[in-house]
Amino acid sequence: MKTCLVVDDSRVIRKVARRILEGLQFDCDEAGDGAAALDKCRARMPDAILLDWNMPVMNGMDFMAALRREPGGDNPVVVFCTTENDMQKITEALRAGADEYIMKPFDSEILQSKLEQAGLL
Repeated sequence: MKTCLVVDDSRVIRKVARRILEGLQFDCDEAGDGAAALDKCRARMPDAILLDWNMPVMNGMDFMAALRREPGGDNPVVVFCTTENDMQKITEALRAGADEYIMKPFDSEILQSKLEQAGLL
């Protein structure tokens, strides 16, 4: 079973994403900020990461930079999931190593499509 780490400071977003991902046969874990997510990745690197941009402690961009420096950190498919809709921000995330980008609010169809495009489904 593929694994996905949902990283968002909103408990509601994590719950919604987890429900969708589990319906797509992913084993899910959650983190409320980038620092906690990095600890979880060090313990068990997931196949995919659904990542918020704006979070306390460590934001999504800082997390992704740190993740990509970790052993095996270049493997997870990172899908930014955020309210940041500025094309410059999207380009910045993709250049920094994100594989896909979706806007909040999202639904199961959008998330499934992005995971298919990334080769995870």
